[in-house]
Amino acid sequence: MTVLGFITALILALASASPAAAQRGTGQPVDLALVLAVDASGSVNQVRFELQKQGYVAAFRQPRVIGAIQSGPTQGIAVIMVQWTGPALQVVAVPWTRITDAASANAFADAIANAPRALFGGGTSISGAIDTGMALLFDSPFRATRRVIDVSGDGSNNRGRSVTQARDEAVRAGVGINGLPILALEPDLDRYYRDNVIGGPGAFVIAAKDFETFGEAILKKLIAEIAGVDPQASPGARAHARATD
Repeated sequence: MTVLGFITALILALASASPAAAQRGTGQPVDLALVLAVDASGSVNQVRFELQKQGYVAAFRQPRVIGAIQSGPTQGIAVIMVQWTGPALQVVAVPWTRITDAASANAFADAIANAPRALFGGGTSISGAIDTGMALLFDSPFRATRRVIDVSGDGSNNRGRSVTQARDEAVRAGVGINGLPILALEPDLDRYYRDNVIGGPGAFVIAAKDFETFGEAILKKLIAEIAGVDPQASPGARAHARATD
């Protein structure tokens, strides 16, 4: 077992024993602690990787996203971005950042734009991305009302442990998982994400038809995630257990 794997297992055990206590955390309060897990596997060439990055950059510059952040009780969220591929191949691209206004949102967007690609292959381990997200969430310096891991990718889990096992452990610890599958290579990947990846109250899938439409999907997803609403429901409605797109 890797050091990260040991830490993850320990955190999961503690969270399962007392998920409410683990959820409270310490530090500055935020409405949401969000892990953005971005696919950097071999099927994602450099052009596609840049399209993913630019989608996130554009979304965090969007006034609608900033408005959603400022509409919450604490008027702040905490976000971290991770690149992922194989079971033990995950790299923090942008560290935990508290976003409260246009200036901090634009600074986070700049950090995404400037973050180099650190991984270039190693398989597709969604379970590894979830486990890493869990370790990061429960080591976050912020006190979050909600904790969410957002997984974007263009393939199903083909490395590491069962993705459903990783998902179920995260949900038991009080963490939600949302999915942004990119359908360029696997046209039914959205169904796979619904059945195997997402979980927790309000979990949803928003699919991107291809890498070129990724930016539109990201914007829709972020607003729903920050506001804690079902992206397919009427404005202001609370999210249900699982949404379909």
